[in-house]
Amino acid sequence: MDPNELSFYILIAITSMVICMVITPIMIRIAPIIGMLDKPDGRKVHTAAIPRSGGVGIVVGMLVPLFLWLELDRFIISILIGCSILLFFGAWDDSRNIRPAFKFFGQLMAAIVVVYYGDIYVFHFPFIGLEELHPYVGKPFTVIAIVGMINALNLSDGLDGLAGGEALISLAAIAFLSYLYDATNGLAVAAATIGGIFGFLRFNSYPARIFMGDTGSQTLGFILGVMVVYISQQVNHTISPVITLLLLGLPVVDSIAVFYLRGKRGVSLVVAAKDHLHHRLLGLGFYHYETVIIIYSIQMIFVVGAVLLPYESDYLLIGLYLGSSILLFSIITIAERSSWSAHISNTVKPLFLSNVLDKNAHLAIIPYWVLELGISLFIVTAALMSNNIPVDLGVSSLILLILLLLVAVTSLFRIQLYRLIMFVTMGFSVYLVSTYPPVWLLDQISIVYIFFVLMAFSSFVVARITIADKFQITPLDYLVIIVVIIVGMLPGIDHGSSSMIGMAVQIIVLFYACELTIQHMKNRLNVLTGSAMLALGLIAIRGLV
Repeated sequence: MDPNELSFYILIAITSMVICMVITPIMIRIAPIIGMLDKPDGRKVHTAAIPRSGGVGIVVGMLVPLFLWLELDRFIISILIGCSILLFFGAWDDSRNIRPAFKFFGQLMAAIVVVYYGDIYVFHFPFIGLEELHPYVGKPFTVIAIVGMINALNLSDGLDGLAGGEALISLAAIAFLSYLYDATNGLAVAAATIGGIFGFLRFNSYPARIFMGDTGSQTLGFILGVMVVYISQQVNHTISPVITLLLLGLPVVDSIAVFYLRGKRGVSLVVAAKDHLHHRLLGLGFYHYETVIIIYSIQMIFVVGAVLLPYESDYLLIGLYLGSSILLFSIITIAERSSWSAHISNTVKPLFLSNVLDKNAHLAIIPYWVLELGISLFIVTAALMSNNIPVDLGVSSLILLILLLLVAVTSLFRIQLYRLIMFVTMGFSVYLVSTYPPVWLLDQISIVYIFFVLMAFSSFVVARITIADKFQITPLDYLVIIVVIIVGMLPGIDHGSSSMIGMAVQIIVLFYACELTIQHMKNRLNVLTGSAMLALGLIAIRGLV
């Protein structure tokens, strides 16, 4: 695949994210009216009723770009139909709590469509060499496996940001493998789903304003189940089929562990209880966000193993998966039996810098000025001085400019859309500077290093001193950082003249600098907004003329 074609898939992800971020606030407002509220009970960790309508934004955001921009072959059509079925049954359940038999019927219909119409099924099974399964065996097995994955992810959706983050980590690996194996449809589906998840997670990271509900968790489980079969069976059946377990990672083994514990106690396998890994980590004293980050990290280890070891023997991969899983749950069990606790003291020592700025309050505004002016200078310089601007970037920037003008001068949109536009503008700017730098900058690269060190230090000061009560490092932020760094280190990506890791670090620094600046601003008509308008206008003009 030509690396230049990646911009199309980035556009799919951005479109999905924007649609989700526009729909989700609407769903938060109408959830109480249509009955989509998740009320607390003894098994749940939240203490107030929270909308569970976020899955609508994820699914609609994912489906729209796939329907509009892809050739509708049998695979894509089956994805669209399957997701639409789950959207219907999921929304029905989230608003009316339908009987489990109806939910299962919807899951079964979605799986049957993708297997029997889309012709996506398992025929290459572990431990049987090159011998293929007969479709009479492989297709029913695939239907059962997809339904199982739908429910595995649904059951893991117990903490803010958890199921979405797990799915996103797996989809990032699937997107990479699709890129590596030139599977354009697979990359498009993964990109659209990733965009929808990112758009949702900003509302769902702890403390969540909205849950994805069965609509979201079932659809994401469906996409994961279908995509691992698609990658390992249709796209490249020479890889070990066991990598599907590594790609799916923790939800599968967590469900198996839960069933084991409930069977051991002699209770129903479907009874509600606090047996999932996240419940057990909370029981060991880990904070909510720590529990989510721990699970993200474990999931990351599994999927990186899948990416790095796709051609290893089935026995080695199943051994690594089972061995890692047994080790994980053994550690948890030993910690539980020994009454170990993650936190003994919550005492936090004051920072020296805090004391200095407390005595000189007028100095606290300086790092904020550095952030606002630094971001403004960077994005305008990138738009003005880069050697080339692709046409698709020009079109995207024109759309963003129109949206930013609407956000700045009207009250039609909330701060979330403003934040999204600014983040995408940061990404465009880093891409231009890294991919099409001015000639003089190549000989003065130390200027870039000094600039980002200054921005990182100023971000630290602002975050810890001036508005620490408003800004938090969330599990989503951790997820973004780890994913972009790992992507930069993966084999098979042509890094070109610019370092993917360098670009990732720059985006991360500007991401936090922009977030901090937005949190501090009193209104949206300011230097940063004006600079973003100028930068987007310049990119649009240079890209289209």
